[in-house]
Amino acid sequence: MAYWEWGDPDNDRVLVCVHGLTRTGRDFDALARALSREYRVACPDVVGRGRSDWLIDPAGYAIPQYVADLTTLVARLRPARLDWVGTSMGGLIGLGLAGMAAVSPALRPARGALGLGAAPDVPLGRMVFNDIGPTLNFDGLARIGTYVGQDLSFARYEQAVDYVRTVSAAFGPHDEAGWDALTRYVFPERDGRWVKHYDLRLAQPFALQTPEATAAAEALLWQAWDRLPVPALILRGAQSDILTPETAQRMLERNPRARLVEFDGVGHAPTLRADAQIAAVRDFLLAASC
Repeated sequence: MAYWEWGDPDNDRVLVCVHGLTRTGRDFDALARALSREYRVACPDVVGRGRSDWLIDPAGYAIPQYVADLTTLVARLRPARLDWVGTSMGGLIGLGLAGMAAVSPALRPARGALGLGAAPDVPLGRMVFNDIGPTLNFDGLARIGTYVGQDLSFARYEQAVDYVRTVSAAFGPHDEAGWDALTRYVFPERDGRWVKHYDLRLAQPFALQTPEATAAAEALLWQAWDRLPVPALILRGAQSDILTPETAQRMLERNPRARLVEFDGVGHAPTLRADAQIAAVRDFLLAASC
């Protein structure tokens, strides 16, 4: 697993930022830069994306595998306190990891098998859930499914930028530099063409989702949310088709330690590049304990 690191490597206050389904850890460059004085920030490319390896069996492109991988990364980073920012899929991974912590006294990955020695307690600090919650809007998932796994490539980089600007219009307004940053790492150049960075086979398990399977997963996710032992910030794009207003409100009702911030003119999902979005995350993470 490749990951991008910011800040002092000896800082044991660690922030892990995890991207959405078809994105990379470089999505958090602006946020990581803004928080690198207070944190050691790690932004992984989830398996099958970016610079990380691809799986032999695409059936493994699912939340349980991602939680296991990120637990191993946490063990490598050895935090005294672990905070989390998860966009979309990254939020679900965080919820899965927090669910493990809720039923065990600590996050205890098999460090012995990794040659890392005994696992100390890893206290979770604060968690940010960026436009994601335990209930998944099936219509929104279907929209994402229309482009995940499409074998697209472009002869010119500018065409890739135009494509990202179109398919990701819900990210909200960005200037030219913003759209360039949102394209550069998801359409790398290979053999003179700009191609998708991820294993197209990750669409296979995604395509198998049914309303019934989604409902079963949601029951487990709500369990984890109800037991979440730390303060949580819910970010929502006001026009999101993944995190509905009803789900966001239900999250607040079921977890008194959660708060909600919405951003107008944005759908799924806020990119955490705008000053107001960065400030919301920073203020929450660095606030006095509550």
